[in-house]
Amino acid sequence: MLETTVPEGPVIRIFRAMKLPVGDNFAMAGLIIYVIFALTAIFAPVLAPYEPTEILYTVDYDLASDLLPGQEGHILGTTSLGRDIFSQIVFGARAALLVGLTAAFMVAFIGTIVGLISGYYGGWVDTILMRLADVAFGIPFLPFVIVISAFLEPSIWNTVIAMALVLWRDTARVIRSQVLTLRSRGYVEAARVSGSSDFKIILRHIAPNIVPLSLLYGSIAIGWAILTEASISFLGFGDPNSISWGFMLQDAFASQALSRQAYHWFIPPGLAIIFVVSAGFFISRGYENLLFPKLGR
Repeated sequence: MLETTVPEGPVIRIFRAMKLPVGDNFAMAGLIIYVIFALTAIFAPVLAPYEPTEILYTVDYDLASDLLPGQEGHILGTTSLGRDIFSQIVFGARAALLVGLTAAFMVAFIGTIVGLISGYYGGWVDTILMRLADVAFGIPFLPFVIVISAFLEPSIWNTVIAMALVLWRDTARVIRSQVLTLRSRGYVEAARVSGSSDFKIILRHIAPNIVPLSLLYGSIAIGWAILTEASISFLGFGDPNSISWGFMLQDAFASQALSRQAYHWFIPPGLAIIFVVSAGFFISRGYENLLFPKLGR
């Protein structure tokens, strides 16, 4: 009896081509860090004992300001306004991952689409798109984000918009160079001779081969987005209604927490930023070893 196999569609091919670098120790560490912070963000209302912006009072009805870790049941103490620091850390994971994942998707998606179209069609299409990339390379990123945040209504989406408008350039350049080599391969020429449309060739034969590159730059963009959001919030251009780790650092800086030696206030959000940003670079290192095996030797 003959066995029948169901042909794989282009979407399944792309997911198969993702090749998550689970065999790399650094990549696994990055994935574990992301999972921990993702679970923290999802179950924030359960894990956080208080609302992040709630002004708390002691049992004697005094303002619970500047409590040290462990006092009055506060794990990491309180701010000068009597807000629970641990609750702010937990809810801050939501803003960090929301900005990081959304910006990474936009950067990888736009850069991949531009790189595919530019590399495959070439000619005047390639010239126009690459000149746009040159313009994006000439825009200083952080000042551009500050300008966007200053002119638009304060929101965490300002960081996402700024990254989507600027940082696609790196992904597009690399994807384009890879597509230029792929479009001249024998199987692509065979598909073109057999009458396959350009869209079908790109989706079935070229896109699956550049997905790891897209994910590589997407993982890097996660760290950049979180770091940028923290920087913008620290400078005072963030959303005042959204609790983020950058907002916590700005609040601690404005309250002179360092001179008051309130290390429990600003060290936890700083460590959280370091861990999440490092996780993105750990995963990107795993993809580098996958894409360029000679680096491991």
